[in-house]
Amino acid sequence: MYFTTNSFISTKNLLAIFITAGLVFQSCSSDFLDVPPQAKEEAEAFFVTQDDATKAVNSIYANLRVWNQVAFAAIAIESVPADEAEKGSSPGDATFFNNFDNFTYTASEGQIQDFWTGQYQSINLCNQVIENIPPINMDANLKARYIAEAKFVRAYNYFRLVRAFGDVPLRLSLPKSNVDFNIPRTPKEQVWAAIEQDLTDAASVLPPNYPATDVGRVTKGAALALHAKVAMYQKKWNDVLNYTNQVMGLGYSLFPNFEALFRIANENSTESVFEIQCQSLPGIQGASNSQYSQVQGVRAQSGGGWGFNVPTEALVDAFEADDPRKDATIIFRGETTPEGDAVAPTGDNPRYNQKSYVPFTVPFKQNEGEDQNIRVIRYAEVLLMNAEAANELGNSPQALTSLNAVRERARGGNAAILPDVTTTNQDQLRNAIYHERQVELAMEFDRFFDVIRQGRGFAVFSTKGFKEGKNELMPIPQNEIDKSAGALTQNIGYN
Repeated sequence: MYFTTNSFISTKNLLAIFITAGLVFQSCSSDFLDVPPQAKEEAEAFFVTQDDATKAVNSIYANLRVWNQVAFAAIAIESVPADEAEKGSSPGDATFFNNFDNFTYTASEGQIQDFWTGQYQSINLCNQVIENIPPINMDANLKARYIAEAKFVRAYNYFRLVRAFGDVPLRLSLPKSNVDFNIPRTPKEQVWAAIEQDLTDAASVLPPNYPATDVGRVTKGAALALHAKVAMYQKKWNDVLNYTNQVMGLGYSLFPNFEALFRIANENSTESVFEIQCQSLPGIQGASNSQYSQVQGVRAQSGGGWGFNVPTEALVDAFEADDPRKDATIIFRGETTPEGDAVAPTGDNPRYNQKSYVPFTVPFKQNEGEDQNIRVIRYAEVLLMNAEAANELGNSPQALTSLNAVRERARGGNAAILPDVTTTNQDQLRNAIYHERQVELAMEFDRFFDVIRQGRGFAVFSTKGFKEGKNELMPIPQNEIDKSAGALTQNIGYN
């Protein structure tokens, strides 16, 4: 096994490297063919020094932005099934996305396999850190922080897995023998508990912020906010309120300009709780050069992208009249963006995702928009989780305060639009919070599972082909079942 050891200080002040995700290869019989891959170290010589520990942790961050984490698989599993997004691009390109849009995908669909593989590759990297760093003779505080960072990322990957598949194999340590490679699905309640334990451990160690050289690393606020989201999916409203209240005391604030919030110049802003750092590395394409923005960029426009994952008419209609977030979320064909890009009035798609947009004139080395960070948790979502929990617990004043803070930023000082919500009726306020999540977090890969955890899947998605009792979960990849010799079972409704 080999580990890449390329490292550098990026302009975003985050070391970035990539470690091969646990793949073991048979060596050739001829010695002259056994040439170690360049810029990689043998595993037996790794995890010895503090520098090794740093490289291993940095590899976890770098892996968060690779293809099967942020591109087609994420779009297929986490975006297109919702009512806010559809395939996009040209009609004949990547038609498998249509199967996710109309819920006709099967367990053999490659994007489901890619999503599963991507999460477990990342979990493997985290387990390597958590298991191999403790014996290293190094700074004790840094050691504890590195393990906490790995636990956060492991929790994040398992969060994505459990909401997509339900019961999944829970692997919290490295395999020690052949029997350890083939384990059954763990009940989702135990997976949720493991996620929460990782986040509790992480929050107890991680700092609230970092010096400029480490901006972008996981913070205490990120661990608390993800814990709140995990608790929200389980309807643990007291925990959601507790964790969001803690985050609200850590100094975050809403960025004043909603549209500008998503541009490269404003990455890691006061609103950023956790975002995936994307920085292109010449010659190390597998470790950098995120394609998150490229695959969603304006199609057939120089400097744009491939045009996948485009907003629907249903999303357009969801915004209230004059809500500035509509034009800040959706690029409409024929418009000129605030950054001065004239979008062609004709083309394959009437709309594109503006949150992933990078101005066409921004230079790139490999992929359009390769340096665009991916916003995973924003302070606005913390406020909306706080509002939802407060409302569910009967505290409408706090719910209204948090909800209306998000609306106030959205209206940008224009008192004539987006008036404050005033109802204290719990059902009406719940629906107002649901709506605010829909428009505030639109095209951020949350809408589908948000609706599912609210118990509204059939009501919202039935016209798209959603089948109640089946499509709340994705199928376990058929290839994984076939390789498991009976250890893995399939979700209900899938053959």
